[in-house]
Amino acid sequence: MTVEPDANKPQSTRDIVWESGRVTRAMRANKLQMRGATVWFTGLSGSGKSTIAIELEKQLVDEGIAAYRLDGDNLRHGLCRDLGFSEADRAVNIARAGHAASLLADAGIVVLASLVSPLRHDRDAVRALHAALRIPFIEVHVSVPLEVAEQRDPKGLYRKARAGEILDFTGIHQVYEEPIAPELFLETDRTSIAQCVEQVRARVRAIA
Repeated sequence: MTVEPDANKPQSTRDIVWESGRVTRAMRANKLQMRGATVWFTGLSGSGKSTIAIELEKQLVDEGIAAYRLDGDNLRHGLCRDLGFSEADRAVNIARAGHAASLLADAGIVVLASLVSPLRHDRDAVRALHAALRIPFIEVHVSVPLEVAEQRDPKGLYRKARAGEILDFTGIHQVYEEPIAPELFLETDRTSIAQCVEQVRARVRAIA
């Protein structure tokens, strides 16, 4: 029996050719005065990643800097809705988010990506992608002790994980590998959200 190939699926990466346009990143930055970058917030659930990103996005836009948040939970409503929380699915989730971030940053937008992204090699792959494209990448480790994150538990996820209602939860069932040399290290149990935002904002303003 002959199996017809799926017309929607390339048979090999050799069949895929990158289509280059007439507008370079430098041209776009010069004409639009927009220089993109990706700020990658990583840390335990409840560490304050999204809170910092939300406030930073507002401040940057108020200042006239194009910024857009890629929130891990939001992405799972669409782009990553088919993925679970196994190590393999998490890797795909991070890869998709990283690629989306690179496209937006290439367009001149400051991307604020907030995802737990627990494994170092997944985050390093996103960094390598940006380096290959010569797009600025700022890794921000939003750090908080596990017990503090559990006390905060804004979404009730730790409670559900402890009760066995959620499996594969980072910090309880799965390990979180801390970044070795992030561009920024923020301790939200010792530093106010306002101060954290200002630290990231200063880094962004230096390149955007």
